[in-house]
Amino acid sequence: MGPTLPTGGKNGSKRHLLVDGRGTPLSLVVTGANRHDVTQVEAVLAALATIGRAPAPGRRPRLCADAGYRGRKAGEAMERHGCIPKVKGRGDEARELKANPSKKARRWVVEASHGWFNRFRKLLVRYEKLERSYLALCHLAAAIIVFRKVRGEINIIYG
Repeated sequence: MGPTLPTGGKNGSKRHLLVDGRGTPLSLVVTGANRHDVTQVEAVLAALATIGRAPAPGRRPRLCADAGYRGRKAGEAMERHGCIPKVKGRGDEARELKANPSKKARRWVVEASHGWFNRFRKLLVRYEKLERSYLALCHLAAAIIVFRKVRGEINIIYG
């Protein structure tokens, strides 16, 4: 499953996340809440360091996004970065799941990631006045979330 790209946020700021199929954050951009999602596709894809395992030869990764990322410019930006855009709204996905119950929903993955970010109380209610401080805390939270996803003998971060 390819990366997933919706948004979320509180108190005048919005987190734009790009996550993999397990909800592991791959890219994070923080903007003002008044910025529309579709204008941030390029920034989120540009902030992507690596997708990890390369797709099979001749295949491009699919980028599943919600209806906030519909539009010609967003689709072109996704294709410029080598992704196949799969943009669906809530109703579209619900109809697909009703028609084929064995199909796995993909949009919930990023919503779960936002929930993991919101478990860090300092991020849930934004206390920082500076955007760079808030962004640094978001990146720290993303690092902790990624660390928790790594399978190992001992996981020292519990919080």
